[in-house]
Amino acid sequence: MEKFISLAHGDGGELSHRLIKDVFIEAFGDGDSALFDAASVDIPVGRIAVTTDSFVIKPIFFPGGSIGKLAVAGTINDLAVSGAKPLYLTCGFVIEEGFPISDLRKIVYDMANEAKKTGVSIVAGDTKVVERGSADGVYINTTGIGIYEPNKGCSLAFEEGDTILVSGTIGDHGIAVLAARGELGITVPINSDCASLNRMLAEVLDHTTGVRIMRDPTRGGLATTLVEIAEDFQVTMKINELDLPVREEVHGVCDLLGFDPLYLANEGKAIIIVANQEKEKVLDILREYPEGKDAVVIGSVIGKEKGQLLLETPLGSKRLLTRLSGTMFPRIC
Repeated sequence: MEKFISLAHGDGGELSHRLIKDVFIEAFGDGDSALFDAASVDIPVGRIAVTTDSFVIKPIFFPGGSIGKLAVAGTINDLAVSGAKPLYLTCGFVIEEGFPISDLRKIVYDMANEAKKTGVSIVAGDTKVVERGSADGVYINTTGIGIYEPNKGCSLAFEEGDTILVSGTIGDHGIAVLAARGELGITVPINSDCASLNRMLAEVLDHTTGVRIMRDPTRGGLATTLVEIAEDFQVTMKINELDLPVREEVHGVCDLLGFDPLYLANEGKAIIIVANQEKEKVLDILREYPEGKDAVVIGSVIGKEKGQLLLETPLGSKRLLTRLSGTMFPRIC
């Protein structure tokens, strides 16, 4: 097989057929999508969840993951935090002429392995090849399909005193990707937190009834995600700076370069707002999983009159947090 992608790989001819057969079908399997223009899948009766996302991260390989692992985990997490059970994914690739087929194969196998771990099937896909210099290697678009199971999910019924949890340390992905670009001028021994959270979050919903909402704090970080929740549902929330879980390595880079870990991207963390009486149960469940072993309480809902997020500092003062303004890091996911 050829070593690099050429424009002929996208013309629908022999090279295109071999690329699909030798790379994609070899990794994902040869279901109906290999025989027809659409995959045939079984969907249980009820409501379904559908999400779509595009991934353009630079670099495409980074400590703890790749664009392939990120595409699968990111899409699965979007379904999982909505309260749905992820079932199927589709994927579309825009590949630059000259891209190494060995790298494409590694990306595809990263996707297949992540999907297999989570019990999700990749059932359909598409490839397009563009001229050299047009796509910076490879871009991936995914669509995820899941189902809402009866009597499970997030109530959205916020109450004063509800507890805000985060499933682990924040900012790992943002710093890992920036370090992988070589833009820091220093070596940072940290991996991205890129991971699928569907099994962990499903167990939370299986054993509790007081979950108000779950979100994954990706672009814009923890603060932006919480501000969006506060504004969307007109609740006042307070988080405590001393309770925020931040690795020493991330703290060090932030202090050195002036970043705020509250606004760094995460790709394997979940925010869960839950009734106060169920917080310990949720923490116990999260901490049973590697992805949730560092789960902590970071704050609470303190009112329902305004949509705002407050940060309590170590000195006891409070400041109003807003959404991320501008772009801290381009091409982070």
